Amino acid sequence: MNIIGRLTRDAQISTLPSDKQVVNFSVAVNDSFRNKQGERVEHTEYFNCAYWLSTNVAKVLTKGTLVELSGRVSARAWIGGDGEAHAALNFHTSQIKLYGGGKRPETVAGGISNNSAVPADNGKDDLPF
Repeated sequence: MNIIGRLTRDAQISTLPSDKQVVNFSVAVNDSFRNKQGERVEHTEYFNCAYWLSTNVAKVLTKGTLVELSGRVSARAWIGGDGEAHAALNFHTSQIKLYGGGKRPETVAGGISNNSAVPADNGKDDLPF
């Protein structure tokens, strides 16, 4: 599956008890469509993402960066401490493509590369998430 969206926060590196490291980040994917009444409906879906292949990618995965991810999605549901039902979409990322700074995007499987680490919004932080 492929998704394109913007990071909602800077990526974080977590170390598991087995000393394996993972890069965690969240991506917002926007969609819009017209309903039966002809009204435009805007919808945002959020994905919690994990990238296991290299921690070097965390340096360029900053809030607002536009990315295209390839991988597989899974859903998770649980009952919170407040007794409310919760659900989340998890994206197990195998490939990352960065977009930004008007330069040609590059894709690297098993790693990451980009000609520019400048976010697509040129550093402005006026994102709704």
